[in-house]
Amino acid sequence: MSISVVSLLALGFVLGLKHALDADHLAAVSTMVTARRSLLSSSLVGAFWGLGHTISLMIAGVLIILLHVEIGERTSKGLEFCVALMLIGLGINALVKLFRGGRIHVHPHEHDGHWHAHPHVHEGKRKDEPHTHHGLKAGARPLLIGMVHGMAGSAVLTLFVLTTIPSTMVGFLYIAIFGIGSIGGMMIMSTLFALPTRFTALRFARANLAMRGLAGIFSLCFGIFMVYEIAFVDHLLR
Repeated sequence: MSISVVSLLALGFVLGLKHALDADHLAAVSTMVTARRSLLSSSLVGAFWGLGHTISLMIAGVLIILLHVEIGERTSKGLEFCVALMLIGLGINALVKLFRGGRIHVHPHEHDGHWHAHPHVHEGKRKDEPHTHHGLKAGARPLLIGMVHGMAGSAVLTLFVLTTIPSTMVGFLYIAIFGIGSIGGMMIMSTLFALPTRFTALRFARANLAMRGLAGIFSLCFGIFMVYEIAFVDHLLR
């Protein structure tokens, strides 16, 4: 493998890391991460999102590079419009869950003759509601969301591969390396998102609820902005 190919693949990894930082990606993932209860569970959200994103890119690569299927600009904008609607749905869902389920409980206790009260955030589950584990089942949601994001961005990436990389094998390898970079980047961001929410859940209940609310509001507002941008500025609905 030549030095130029290695450099190109290294660039793909770096661009994958950077791609995970796109605002619409962070908006979607933040609504899920802020509701998780552990750093491991939060980092897995990023991993599953990146995996779903990569799956869509590989499927698009097969369609465009091998089967020569053309994805028009209107189709590409339509996929981005779907992302916008998804962000609105995620934001609304996060806010509804917050107001219905998130509760502040105050636990008083005595220490050295003085009474103290520490607020904690509890999820509003009923006692008879089954306990859920953040495993493969919990990974289905970020996986699907990642796939939607991947479909929306697949046309641009595969066009770059077609016009820049002459070898089909290297092209698919580039997409895979790009995907690995996006997985790593989103895992890092998911963990960073989880650190303050995990810390505030233990000691600062109101701050925790505020952060979860801000994540939902950001996703909702950014989704509305994307709808306006795509539908009216880019004239998707004309």
